[in-house]
Amino acid sequence: MSNSRPRGLVVIVADQLRADHLGCYGNLPVRTPHINGLASRGQVFDRAFVANPVCMPNRATIMTGRWPSAHGLRTNGIPLDPTSETFARVLRSEHWRTSAVGKLHFQPNGYGYEDYQLDAIKEAMPQLWARAVTGPFGEDFQSWESFERHIDGDAVIPEDYYGFDDVALVSGHGDRVSGHYVAWARERGFDPRTQAGRPRALSVYPGWNHVYESATPAALHPTSYIAETAVDRIGRAAESDQPFLLFVSFPDPHHPFAPPAEYFHRHRPEDMPLPATFHDAHENSPEYIKRMLARKGTPDIDPMMLWSPTEEQFQHALAAEFGSIEFIDDSVGQILSAIESSGLDDSTVVAFTSDHGDVFGDHGLMLKHFCHYQSVIRVPLVMAGPGIDPGRRPELVSSADIAPTLLDLTHSTPLLRAQGRSLVPLMEGRAPSWRSSVLIEEDQPYGVDGLPAPVRIRTIVSDSARLTEIAGQQTVELFDLRNDADEMNNVGATNADLLSKARAEMIDQLMRVSDDSVVPFNAA
Repeated sequence: MSNSRPRGLVVIVADQLRADHLGCYGNLPVRTPHINGLASRGQVFDRAFVANPVCMPNRATIMTGRWPSAHGLRTNGIPLDPTSETFARVLRSEHWRTSAVGKLHFQPNGYGYEDYQLDAIKEAMPQLWARAVTGPFGEDFQSWESFERHIDGDAVIPEDYYGFDDVALVSGHGDRVSGHYVAWARERGFDPRTQAGRPRALSVYPGWNHVYESATPAALHPTSYIAETAVDRIGRAAESDQPFLLFVSFPDPHHPFAPPAEYFHRHRPEDMPLPATFHDAHENSPEYIKRMLARKGTPDIDPMMLWSPTEEQFQHALAAEFGSIEFIDDSVGQILSAIESSGLDDSTVVAFTSDHGDVFGDHGLMLKHFCHYQSVIRVPLVMAGPGIDPGRRPELVSSADIAPTLLDLTHSTPLLRAQGRSLVPLMEGRAPSWRSSVLIEEDQPYGVDGLPAPVRIRTIVSDSARLTEIAGQQTVELFDLRNDADEMNNVGATNADLLSKARAEMIDQLMRVSDDSVVPFNAA
């Protein structure tokens, strides 16, 4: 790595993007030349896993380097403590210009489904509600990222918002979003409140209401707003000698899969390949998964919830998602070009990742929650910049490693309470040892048919196995990854030796991420 401190740090995050839906990670017919180009000149982590496969908890992990059980944002709907130590806050304290553009989701968006989740949290976890929602924030707390807050005015985000002094917000998913994007679009003669969304779509797929052709022109879409604003921030940074952090977060390709016309028709649904595991019979799967399969073709009433699509539903969703991904890739290309044209490419580190994946047809399932197949928990992670040699890394890494790595790359003060590890020793080839497994957490205040609330899931992934256990349940999911990379044969009841080793790994990782107590002032 370079001994000189980089002048810039650009962190790009996609939403609900599994690793192999990028050209540099898979062989699907999706075109991502700009992200592929970034990968070709940087380090690609082939086995990067989330700390939690849900939006808000893992976004908080990316910022803090801590697992959700430690930073406290364990489920959607709980805001991250505004005083949290984040990598952005460290850089700000060291006089970096810190900007964020796009979807942050450190606080609730305020959609109807989040209201439902908050009600479930109040009922199932009253102490968590009292401590994490009303406690640090006060009884009158209102989310700064609430959808409604930005509809009628250009809300001004507080100074030092999780370490960012300059925030250009997009709140929500798809084409009908809120945030500072609303004022930008209205200035250009387009009102997303009345002109976007499925009711105004140019065309819709009747098989699932989360697949449609947006009426929003590409030039006025939230993705374009993010790209344009990011390019503007890069231009401002180039005019200053002050080091800069730019956090760029796209709300897509999270459902609804609703790219504008320019991207919606790039792929034909009938050409979309079915995953090899699409027709998994789930003979040894948990009962709640079998019940989902019995309702194949019927999306859950909760739009965020795991469900089982038909072949046609899957193919239409995939074709639309690929369009959204290619739209993002074009926007990433604009950002990378702006870095180069501003003369910053030799002094700027660029990182690309996603907050979580999507099972997206694997094992005949769709979306996320209560499901830890690797398509959900494995994400892309690419880092490129001065001193970073091209290559691919096979080690098990976590979203919790991102913050420590970024601070290491910028020669900044480490996060004192980070639980993740800097990846710099791996990239430099000087790590004598690395973790033998990685932990994934999931806590939900609500359940599904066959899985009562509240739900606590823990997963361990090692070289040899993926073990998933649910607190209070007798079901064990264990896959022998050396002989069953597609996770088709649950051997939890038949391979005692592998189960014993995987449980030992889980205990070890659970101990490692246990939150430390307050440092004592003196001995007793």
